[in-house]
Amino acid sequence: MKRIQKTAAFDKWISKLNDARALALIDMRIKRLAEGNPGYGRFLGKITEMKIEYGPGYRVYYTDTGKEIIVLLCGGDKSTQQSDIKTARKLAAQYG
Repeated sequence: MKRIQKTAAFDKWISKLNDARALALIDMRIKRLAEGNPGYGRFLGKITEMKIEYGPGYRVYYTDTGKEIIVLLCGGDKSTQQSDIKTARKLAAQYG
């Protein structure tokens, strides 16, 4: 099982979500990710976009450092996807 680390950007995004079901679904996907089952998503170079098919189409961006740590970079939904990908790439660069 890999250790999950969260950035301040991810914590800020998740703390603003008020939808209990969305939070539960995102939490479930993160737990599965730690166990090696990332589920539905797409690889975008150094980052991966994990898609949660609920509500506005939530996305969680992460990078696997290869050192038993997965870093949750940021999150968003379909409407903020392009800017979230740019943010995730900038954050991922900090982790090598």
